[in-house]
Formats: sequence, C-alpha cells, structure tokens
Amino acid sequence: MRLSEVLLQTLAVKRGEQVLLVSDSAMREPAGMLHRALRELSDEVVRVEMSPRRVHGEEPPACVAAAMAAADVVVAATSRSLSHTSARKRACQAGARVASMPGITAEMLRYGGMLADYAEVKALAERLAEVLTVGEKIRIESPAGTCFEASIAGREARADTGMIHRPGDFGNLPAGEGFIAPVEESCSGVLAFDCSFSGLGRLEEPLVLRVERGRLVSPPEQLAEAFSSKSSRWVAEIGIGTNPDAVLRGNVLEDEKVLGTVHIAFGDNHTFGGRVRAEVHLDGVISKADVWVDGEKLLEEGRPCFL
Repeated sequence: MRLSEVLLQTLAVKRGEQVLLVSDSAMREPAGMLHRALRELSDEVVRVEMSPRRVHGEEPPACVAAAMAAADVVVAATSRSLSHTSARKRACQAGARVASMPGITAEMLRYGGMLADYAEVKALAERLAEVLTVGEKIRIESPAGTCFEASIAGREARADTGMIHRPGDFGNLPAGEGFIAPVEESCSGVLAFDCSFSGLGRLEEPLVLRVERGRLVSPPEQLAEAFSSKSSRWVAEIGIGTNPDAVLRGNVLEDEKVLGTVHIAFGDNHTFGGRVRAEVHLDGVISKADVWVDGEKLLEEGRPCFL
C-alpha cells in the first residue's frame, strides 16, 4: 500500500481541505515523504518546520499553534511529541483532525505498523478500551522485573484506532492501543522497561524505576533532566498495544503499538482524563507482561486474552 493510500484511509483527506504538516529540522527525510504523499490528496498542503523541542510534550511556538488551530488536518511529524500539548488540544477543539507521529522514520513509513489493516486495529483497540473503562484495578508483572498496580476506577479509557475521520479526532500514526490515565496517587511498584524509553531509544538492559504513591522515586541519572520537575514524575498513562503489524524497533512510537506490549508514561495526562499538567510526557515499553484487570487476565506473557 502506498503512503498516500494509508493517509487517505486514516485521515480521510479531501481535495479542498487545508492540510498542515508540522515538522522540525531533525525530521526532514520522513517529513519530505509525508509532504509528497499529502500533496497527492489535497491541493493546499502547508509545511512548517520549527526547531526541535527539548522534550516530549513541550509546546510549539505560538505561530505554529495558531496554524494548527486553523487547519482542517494536522500531521505532526516531529522529533518530540506534540500529542500532549495544549496546542494539539486547542487544534482539536477548533475542529482539526490531528495525527501525531513523534520520532517517525523513513523506514517506519515504508513497512510495519503504519501499513496495518486499520479496521482490525480499530476493533482491537476499542475492545481493550471497553475493558479498561469498566475496570477498577490493574496489575502488571513481567519477566524483566515489573511488579506494579494502580486504580483505574472512574477513569475512561481511550482507543487509538488510526481512524481520524471526524472533526476534532486525534491519534498516533502508526496507531493501535487502548490506554487510560490511572488514578494518580494509587500507582505503586516497580517498572522494568525492557524495550524502549522516550529519549533513550532501544534499551540494551532493563531500565528499572520505582513508583510510590503515584510518583517516580529517584530518577536515573540519564533521565535526570527529563524528570527535573516534580510534575514530570507522576505516572500518567497505562496502555496496551493492539497493532498486529507493528514491530519492535527501539522506537517508542511503534514499540508501544505492538500487539501485547505494555507502556507506562510519566508526566502530562490532562488531555485524556488525568489531573497532571506537565511539560513532558515520557513513555516506556514493556514486553511479555502478564496483566490483570480486577483479577481477570488481560495479557499472558504478552499474548492478548481480551480478544
């Protein structure tokens, strides 16, 4: 499937719509590929390049934020994620359809999760989100050393389906996950990330972090700057991948979409049902996990039990 066909399927771009492609100077190759593909779909494609943001979740310049809110479709192919920014949220509130693609590579645009059957991805993500929404307690264990639990009572899960068709719709591309903002203070235990982590890429050995009363304890030296603010240390998100075609690359954007992987994020979650506002949103990915919701097994060694 050609890239333009994927973008048509996922974003439903119409010929007369105003499409804004936001990228930065570290993303010129994939941004160029996306620009060419989008021009096959719309007569009005505007490409804006900004300086790379320092961290995931940092706001774009005000002029870029204004352009996002004025567009019909926004594709954010940036080195740091704009997903959990006020600029993205305001763009959706203004009616823009927004696809966030932080850290996307040319290779990822050619094969893997980006070229999935999004009807299947949608069905899996929505089923998972239903289970998480009615659940009250989640527990996660993994061979690498994860032993973690949290309350999800009263929180509404979201489905990242890849189908960004209606005004105000938002999602990642490649897509495929069900995710939820846990009750912040309820999170506790040990997280052993063995696939990838935002800002670090592929992990050669597990990154082990301890959480107490919802917050990260003693950030590791290599992440000291990212976790320099107190708000950045809150557990923000628990998600499970639902994309059967996604592959582990050491890139969080796709690793967290792989069917059966678990990702936990720290920092901002106010855009999807949480209470934390932070300048960052940092994800880590765990493989081969066992997951229970209210005592019922959701994953067994990374194999879905919710299908």
